[in-house]
Amino acid sequence: MSLQRVSAQVDGTRVAEILRADGGVIVEDLVDESMVDEAMAQMQPYIDANGGGPDEFTGLVTRRTGALVARSETCRSFVQHPLALATSTALLGEKCQLHLTQLISIGAQETIQPLHRDQWAFDFFPFPADWHVQCNTLWAMTDFTEANGATRVALGSQDDPNDLGRSHEGTVPAEMSKGSVLFYTGKVYHSGGANRTDQTRVGMNITYCQTWVRQEENQYLSCPQDVAAELPEDLLRLMGYDRGAYALGYIDDLRDPLEAIRPTGSATGFAAAALDAGNLADAQARMADPR
Repeated sequence: MSLQRVSAQVDGTRVAEILRADGGVIVEDLVDESMVDEAMAQMQPYIDANGGGPDEFTGLVTRRTGALVARSETCRSFVQHPLALATSTALLGEKCQLHLTQLISIGAQETIQPLHRDQWAFDFFPFPADWHVQCNTLWAMTDFTEANGATRVALGSQDDPNDLGRSHEGTVPAEMSKGSVLFYTGKVYHSGGANRTDQTRVGMNITYCQTWVRQEENQYLSCPQDVAAELPEDLLRLMGYDRGAYALGYIDDLRDPLEAIRPTGSATGFAAAALDAGNLADAQARMADPR
């Protein structure tokens, strides 16, 4: 069994369908190599200034470099890629938010990472088996091969119970060309592969989550306010400068959280929040019958 591969012309609904069935899927050659090279050139100084991880899970010779929104204009285009957003919306629901941005540079002779589920970041909270809280992308910034540490995926494991002692037996490598992307759910067991070469394997991990959970990477502190002030509204709202639900995430006097960055004197109050989201009737129904 191997990961399904689809063309760049696929739509988000189809990708989400495969994710529910398999846990992961590769979209081949979704962006041009020139876009990858541009992002890497912008991020290389930060990668070079970074060191390896503190333990075997993060990787002793693996560099994890975050804050991509703040540090790279081109990386913002990856964050807002239409297929990534469409797939996340289809898998998670009507709204999603940015959960994590990170370049993962697996160095030469790195050992294999323990298998895990990314949703364990929520303190191992037992989300229902049929409830997806996280949708992930891993962009190939270099070619991914089994030899250089291609991510390993346990296909179908998104339906399995939590198991901290799983082995890599039966996992498959997400081998893909530079510019391709692996979509996978927060439930599927996976790991970084062992890099048996003298080259570094680089992947850009951008993940999305439900709007009512805490983000793994603190977007508000990772991106300085002077940088955030220059970002477009749709990106800011994706980062979390938005209400996550009818009465979730407002600031001070029930104001839109975007006003913390870009004051407009917009309407306040729960009703305004619901109208902005187009869900006032639904919110009123929930309050009348919270079951």
